[in-house]
Amino acid sequence: MPHTRPMPDQDKITRLNTEIDARRDDLIALTQDLIRIPTLNPPGENYRLICEYLETRLKPRGFECELIRAHETPGDSDKYPRWNIVARRNGTHAGDCVHFNSHTDVVELGQDWTRDPFGGELDGDKIYGRGSCDMKGGLAASIICAEAFIDTFPEFAGAIEISGTADEETGGFGGVAYLAEKGYFNPERVQHVIIPEPLGLDCICLGHRGVWWAEIETKGKIAHGSMPFLGDCAVRHMGAVLSEMETSLYPLLETKRTDMPVIPKGARQSTLNINSFHGGQSEPEAGFTGLPSPIVPDSARMIIDRRFLIEEDINDVQQEITDVLEKVKSERKDFQYDIREIQRVIPTMTAKDAPVVTAVAAAIQATLGKPAEYVVSPGSYDQKHIDRIGHLKNCIAYGPGILELAHQPDEYVEVSAMIDSAKVMGHSLIDLLLE
Repeated sequence: MPHTRPMPDQDKITRLNTEIDARRDDLIALTQDLIRIPTLNPPGENYRLICEYLETRLKPRGFECELIRAHETPGDSDKYPRWNIVARRNGTHAGDCVHFNSHTDVVELGQDWTRDPFGGELDGDKIYGRGSCDMKGGLAASIICAEAFIDTFPEFAGAIEISGTADEETGGFGGVAYLAEKGYFNPERVQHVIIPEPLGLDCICLGHRGVWWAEIETKGKIAHGSMPFLGDCAVRHMGAVLSEMETSLYPLLETKRTDMPVIPKGARQSTLNINSFHGGQSEPEAGFTGLPSPIVPDSARMIIDRRFLIEEDINDVQQEITDVLEKVKSERKDFQYDIREIQRVIPTMTAKDAPVVTAVAAAIQATLGKPAEYVVSPGSYDQKHIDRIGHLKNCIAYGPGILELAHQPDEYVEVSAMIDSAKVMGHSLIDLLLE
């Protein structure tokens, strides 16, 4: 059972909540402004612009702001530089630092939008737009929370940091990973981290499952398509790999279950997704009226996305794929393959009795009148870098928004949810920096 914390003075909570309520219109305008900066990733657009916007917002409020380019990280170029901002507001005396980290990038739009994806339209209690839920609404809520707290309690201890970071949607290597490598998440510098990802108002996200991405290539021999017997079809070889996965690997993964409180419940087992598949020559360019070349394909490639559990070892995860390939090899003449790792993320889970967890749990109970639910994300997010590179374990995700809306058309965030989450985060600041 997690440790309980003494309740902060109710008068302090009431004063802060009143201050947050009074900033509702400011919260709406801030969220709309952030949505209207189209930070699409890929390719990584307008990162500098959104960092400059945040600097303009935070610097007059006493934050010391650093704009940091993640040079030579994946995707970084002069055309699409990977910019991040770290803003720090020191208190009047020594104490812990609470850091709110939000990624500023958003995914591609996709189809079927009925609202302007970058319009920031307010309709009732909802603000629509790409990134509203994931996670510019959380960024806005953390800023309003921090500003309200500083104005209400100017003589607080320690420090508050707010960061806007790049590339979370593509692994975070140009964002939090880079900052962690540079020491920005050193436990001697930062003691508590809250990432306002959209996991549910009464949910504290303790961590995430692991990830292993790899490219599998099967090889063949090129020949004329009218005489396939003179070649060796790599696509057929890959078909045999897929068949073996269906026969042996997928049933095995269904037996692997976890005690991690992953949401949704379907993700409490190991999973494998085929992200992409391609064999043969590249398809014609759009508008080309010719036909594909009549050849036997000598290469087929498949990208796999394996999500694994904290109870599993990464070496076993890799070996299961190798076992599939070796079994196919033993059964098929001339079967050859290569496998290339693309990305690995080890599962992480913060302890329920960690200080930031108990502080936010008490704040949820006080603000929402219900006990906190402890969850784990089915996919990874930037906690992986704070944990593995920064060696900072006292980190959670907590923020406004509905997880299922992330990356969807007509994505939105509720104003009331942002207000409530700002109050929870503010209550946590009272706990961590005043008591």
